[in-house]
Amino acid sequence: MTTTTATTSTPTPTATSTTATSSAGVTRNTAQQVLTSLSTGSGIDTASLVTALVQAQFAAKNAAITAKNTTLTAQISAASTLKSTIANFSTALGSLSGGGTLQTQPVSSNPTALGVSAISGTKTGNLSSSVTVTALAAAQGSRSTAVADRTATIATGTLTLKLGTATYSSDGTSMTGFTANSGSSVSINVTDGSLDGIASAINAAKAGVTASVITDQDGKAVLSLKGTTGATQAFTLQADDSSSKLADFNVGYGTGATKTTLTGTAANAQLTVDGVSVERSSNTITDLVTGVKLQLNAVTSGPVSLTSSRPTSALTQAVSDLVDTYNQVYASAKSLTDTGTGDLKSDTAAKTLLRSLQTLTTKSLVSTGTSGAPTTLAQLGVATNRDGTLSVNTATLNKVLAAYPDEVEAMFATTSGNALGLSSTISGISLAASSSITGLGASMSRYTKAQTDLTDAQAKITTQSDAMSTRLTQQFSTMNSKVAAYKATQTFMTNQIAAWNKSN
Repeated sequence: MTTTTATTSTPTPTATSTTATSSAGVTRNTAQQVLTSLSTGSGIDTASLVTALVQAQFAAKNAAITAKNTTLTAQISAASTLKSTIANFSTALGSLSGGGTLQTQPVSSNPTALGVSAISGTKTGNLSSSVTVTALAAAQGSRSTAVADRTATIATGTLTLKLGTATYSSDGTSMTGFTANSGSSVSINVTDGSLDGIASAINAAKAGVTASVITDQDGKAVLSLKGTTGATQAFTLQADDSSSKLADFNVGYGTGATKTTLTGTAANAQLTVDGVSVERSSNTITDLVTGVKLQLNAVTSGPVSLTSSRPTSALTQAVSDLVDTYNQVYASAKSLTDTGTGDLKSDTAAKTLLRSLQTLTTKSLVSTGTSGAPTTLAQLGVATNRDGTLSVNTATLNKVLAAYPDEVEAMFATTSGNALGLSSTISGISLAASSSITGLGASMSRYTKAQTDLTDAQAKITTQSDAMSTRLTQQFSTMNSKVAAYKATQTFMTNQIAAWNKSN
């Protein structure tokens, strides 16, 4: 489980006095430029002058908005990182808990013939059972005679499909008797009378029989039907019009079937569990051995032993991995909420998450059961260090695993009676931290809204600065015109006086 820690730094706005001093300096320089230009009679660089004055007027406000925006960007990034970190922690732990590797696993002495697996959320404990498989569950099948063109129309009409219990010939190729299940009759309307169309109509009925069109080695096609396993899942198929070509696809006893052949017979699985003979309609069985799913693959020559294997090593590794990942998540949360440098130092949701992590080892993860059995991580040997990180006391963990294996498994199980479990606990912390109402989701929305407000404020400043720029440009343009007139008058008078002096 990988954790990413946000390390975004937040720039601190420069002191207002510095900005004011800079603005004042620009203003004095600009004024001096105006006076110098007027006294010397030279032209004024109006564009540069206006730009400098506008910048001086709004420099402090722009700097404050930029600094605040930088802070908000860092806060959004930090909140997103922390939210993802705890969510990833929860997801990884959920996958580990639900993967089955932390459960006691059933073991079959003949897995080829009899496969076994643990049912999620159940306990297999100290399993000891004996199973003998004498027959596998089977499904009835049939095939039609071959036709040359699977797309050519054969006949249209109505087929009636019934499910029930059947008896078969000794070779299993024909049906010798049939008793329909109550309410099992289904009418199938065939409008596309090709082999493909008949198959599609049967499949569309979803009545417990699957139809396929198979092309043989000669290029001809046959209609293959397959039911579901179980003695009560035999089927008959009969065309309503016996004179129709559709009757060529009749299947089963009493239907006048002459052009179809059975390829399998419906039957139950037969087995003996701890000396008790039972039958089931499927080869996948979940209700015979507590907490164990049986997968019947073949008839066995004798009893198959079922035992269990404790996941001691896997649980030990899981506790170690949990501590390592927790420490990464905790380090990220602690850094981001640091009162001095943390981007989320004032964020309530981030602080709440940190407190939830700090109390994790003392939370009860299972309901109290066996006297002395552990219910918290602390009782497993997971200790909280002075800096808030966790560490594992291996000796304590091994001792608890040996004495209370079921209780430790329950802590890591996805479901365990009325127990909360570690996965559910972390999931709850993650959901609370991600909440769009009180969690980091809400924080991100708040910071994003603040950025939007800053954008609006910046737009207002831009409007104000544009207006000031226009106003100053007009003022200096008028001033330049007057100065030019004054200079022209001065030149005229100077020349006139010079002429007078010369004439005298």
